[in-house]
Amino acid sequence: MRRNSAKVTVAGEPAVWLGANFWSRTGGPLMWRNYSPRVVREELRVLHEHGLRQTRSFFYWPDFLPTPDSVDAAKVEHFADFLDAHREIGMSSIPTFIVGHMSGDNWDPAWRDGRDLYADVWLVSRQAWFVQRMTERFAAHPAVAGWLISNEMPIYGRLRHEPKAPTEQVTSWAQLMVQAVRAGGGHQPVSLGDGAWGIEVTGTDNGFSVRETGALVDFVGPHVYRIDSDPVRQHLGAAFICELAAVGGKPVVLEEFGLSSDQVSPEHAAHYYRQTLHNSLLAGSTGWVAWNNTDYDDLIEQGPYSHHPFEMHFGITDNAGNPKPPLHELAAFADVLSTVDFARCERTDARAALVVTEYLERGYPFSQDDDRPLVFSSLQQAYVAAREADLPVGFTRERDGIDPDCSLYLLPCTKQIQGPTWQWLRERVAQGAVLYLSYTAGEVGHHRQPWIPYLDETFGVAKEMTYGVVDEVADEVVEFTFAEDFGGIAEGEVLRFRVGGNEHSRAYLPVHPRGATVVATDAHGRPALLRNRSGQGETVLCTYPIEHFAARNARVNPEDTHRLYAALAEIAGVARPISVDDPRVFADELRHEDGRRFAWLVSQHGQEITTTPHADGFSLHDAKTGELLSKVTLPAYGVRVVELRAQR
Repeated sequence: MRRNSAKVTVAGEPAVWLGANFWSRTGGPLMWRNYSPRVVREELRVLHEHGLRQTRSFFYWPDFLPTPDSVDAAKVEHFADFLDAHREIGMSSIPTFIVGHMSGDNWDPAWRDGRDLYADVWLVSRQAWFVQRMTERFAAHPAVAGWLISNEMPIYGRLRHEPKAPTEQVTSWAQLMVQAVRAGGGHQPVSLGDGAWGIEVTGTDNGFSVRETGALVDFVGPHVYRIDSDPVRQHLGAAFICELAAVGGKPVVLEEFGLSSDQVSPEHAAHYYRQTLHNSLLAGSTGWVAWNNTDYDDLIEQGPYSHHPFEMHFGITDNAGNPKPPLHELAAFADVLSTVDFARCERTDARAALVVTEYLERGYPFSQDDDRPLVFSSLQQAYVAAREADLPVGFTRERDGIDPDCSLYLLPCTKQIQGPTWQWLRERVAQGAVLYLSYTAGEVGHHRQPWIPYLDETFGVAKEMTYGVVDEVADEVVEFTFAEDFGGIAEGEVLRFRVGGNEHSRAYLPVHPRGATVVATDAHGRPALLRNRSGQGETVLCTYPIEHFAARNARVNPEDTHRLYAALAEIAGVARPISVDDPRVFADELRHEDGRRFAWLVSQHGQEITTTPHADGFSLHDAKTGELLSKVTLPAYGVRVVELRAQR
């Protein structure tokens, strides 16, 4: 199956954006009232010197639209000078139109008077009018790279405690705004700036359907500030969101990410930026815009910094314009993009698929929203395990029809799936595929236990569940002892899984084999892993929700699910082009259109390590110098890019 590598195109050529969200230190959101051409040029120069070529800029709405039918001419001229400054230095910007939310606060034009941003036809027309006017003014400027309709509109249009906006209203609003850009002569790529927080990506319905609005825009732009209890999941958090954000097949630009230096050490800020940049690249992101360009110490008495003071220090430069560790990481990343000619690189195809059940993104009669967090978190933990196993894995969505071009289908802790989809997967097994399912009873009391039909027939077992009563896992650590060889796991080996979850989900599936082979048993002698031949393929049933267990534990990775996934890949005949015998070092590759192959090695070790990657038939060379490498040394949480050359 194809893994998303789509890039934003400009004049028919692929573009790679690397930059920063920009407010000048002279005023933050109020910079247009205190505009300094000199300071802006100083700020841009520092970014340019470190390899950044884009900014994301903002028409602060209360200032630019002081009345419903007029724009502030002085502010517009300031913005024109701002774009001129980009052109002078060889940079471009992505203007954002409807900016009523920023950094922990919402601001309205005085004339809004509580009107609904999506449903009030007059207010929608005022937004469209503003978008069209500003586009007409700047569409011909060579420094405009693209357009964004809003900034995080879901939390400006509706506060978190308010009912969500109806999806049909949001989609109609988005369509009208995009049409206003085109009516104003905007030929550049356009997107919404909404954060890609819709149900298809997060499992939470905020009215913005990434699937529906994705059909209207030229790229999707996740804003990712997720936090986690596990360092490895945290380092892969933005990457996982980028994978899910590709639901419509559009280019993915990591439009906002970053951290406040009030909340992290300088060293760990650098680690987070490095990990986020490279892991999201390997997950299909083809653009990156950090939050944000500078600190705002001089604005401590001005909102939002007065009441959200940590927001002052998200900058990649300090208040005097000096580079902070994240900017050095962006510079190093820019060098890698240039070295591999990233605009002409693509991800490799995948023959292993994580199945995204339709219940993540769509409600059915008497299905429950509170089932979705388990779907999201189990998929995320499965993605972590696949990366630890160096398994090139794609995401295939039930709603789109499962991709038929795979040899291994992974259903981690899947409680709900459509009947026709399940039948189709069984047919793929008969044709030669391997199907893996780990049992879960779910995390909620209603409809506890799975909805999957023909489970016994599919896996060659007889289930022994009692209706409505879960079979509790009493152990704190579950052990799988292997009764026979299984892929790369030898007979007699033991895999261990720390238990997690609540009173509903700390449960196993009691079965006895009825045609299946028991591959591994738990510490009580019960079947823990079973395989069942079916036609030309086979099914593998895990009777414990091991991905869910890990997802509900802190500082758990790497845990042994990666061993199981690597074994499943071997059984299914899924190749791993480059791998490392260390789950704390991820390996994956990109291929250039001229045939060159580049591999990324990404360490999760907190100290320097030396490792020997395996790439059958290929030698490893430094991507920049061409030096032959037999081993690779990685600093703490370090990244190394190597070229794979066919051995003669």
